[in-house]
Amino acid sequence: MNRRIALGFLVAMVLIASGFAISLYSYSQYNRDSERVRHTYEVINTLDNTLSLVKDTQVGARGFLVTNDSSFLEPYRIAVRLLPDQLTRLRILTNNRKVQSQRVAKLVQLIQAQREVIPFRLGTSAKEKQDGLILFRESKRRMDAVRQHVAVMVATERSLMEVNNRQVDRSFRNTLTIIFALSLLTFLALIVSYRQLKQELERRQETEDQLRGYEVRLREQIRQLEASNEELERFAFVASHDLQEPLRKIQSFATLVTDRYGNLFSDESQLFMSKIIHSAERMSKLIKDLLNFSRMSSNREDFVAVNLAAVVQRILDDQELRIKGLDVRVEVGPLPTIQAVSSQLEHLFANLISNALKFLRPGVQPVLRIGAKSVNGRDYPELIEGRPYVEITVEDNGIGFDEKYLDHIFKVFQRLHGKSEFEGTGIGLAICKRVVVYHHGLITAHSQPNQGTTFVVVLPQSQSNQDYDRSNSTEIHSYSAG
Repeated sequence: MNRRIALGFLVAMVLIASGFAISLYSYSQYNRDSERVRHTYEVINTLDNTLSLVKDTQVGARGFLVTNDSSFLEPYRIAVRLLPDQLTRLRILTNNRKVQSQRVAKLVQLIQAQREVIPFRLGTSAKEKQDGLILFRESKRRMDAVRQHVAVMVATERSLMEVNNRQVDRSFRNTLTIIFALSLLTFLALIVSYRQLKQELERRQETEDQLRGYEVRLREQIRQLEASNEELERFAFVASHDLQEPLRKIQSFATLVTDRYGNLFSDESQLFMSKIIHSAERMSKLIKDLLNFSRMSSNREDFVAVNLAAVVQRILDDQELRIKGLDVRVEVGPLPTIQAVSSQLEHLFANLISNALKFLRPGVQPVLRIGAKSVNGRDYPELIEGRPYVEITVEDNGIGFDEKYLDHIFKVFQRLHGKSEFEGTGIGLAICKRVVVYHHGLITAHSQPNQGTTFVVVLPQSQSNQDYDRSNSTEIHSYSAG
């Protein structure tokens, strides 16, 4: 629809531009044709003036001859003075037309010949009178030749003027016809474009009304979802606290019974009590992890400058005995300072480092490498292009896993190994995922079985309230337990 509307207006603009160009051309052609008509009029007027001056020379000479009054020679003198200018003007006006130019040259000869035979006096003898009459007749004959020649030239000019007049009329009519046709086509194109534009606006208005309706329903659903999530988080938090008390009693009494009456138990009873204590400890750890997971959403902390090197060093210090006991080679590269929540980053690195120390390959010295580098958001489709990020890698040489389970490992209670093989609650990586989401970054992993695992965490170098909506930054993910 947008292309059709644009095409309609483009056609209208082309038609208007074409009409303007054709109008200019027609106006220019009309001016040229009008100029030809004006030029013809001027030639005819000059010929008439020339013929009139020639007549004045003859009439003035005759008046003087009859009356012998010199005042009759005044028209003759004026005509003789003005004739050269008129003839020069005729030459200029006809210099671009060969036939008329030749006729002007002949006209000059005829006028000169006519002036040569004009008599200015009559003798008294019969012979002189006879000679005078002969001159009169010759002068009249030559004057008639001038008139005839001028008449031919005027007829030629009038014929040419008629042709030019018809051309002017034709140009004018063609201009009007073309302008009317283009105006009509432009009007039709604008009407079609207007109808399409109106339809598009109506369609967009309907779409906008639908979107507003969807927005209202979506806001209501979001409000309900937020309320539901808040209730679930509160329930999980309270339930976890309430579960701790009976669990501590189970642990305490099981330990007391074992210490006081252990010597009375059979081997099977000792095994049962051991399993009770072990299950209670595992349940306690599971509740603590659930509390940590719940706090990721319920706690709203401000972003501050956090030195990642200091955070990682604190985690390594806490794990020092374990690291030495497993003979782990630790390599930590330079780590930057970013805007983040320090407590959440401690959870993040604690879980990632704990994972690296947990899934070890038998007979291979464990290696833990932690490094960081600056990257741009365009390197990851999920991030904002042009925004600076820090890519943190936590690499180990443990048992690894098949990457087809990549999405699986970041869900709550999802484990790739049995409880008897490796300890854990299946919540650690889900906490990592929630921390990264809260910080507007991403987390992924690269791994192959028996080739180690590299966890990749990408976090913004700085947080901006203009770019992010803090209220939505801690989105709640629903994970299935199984």
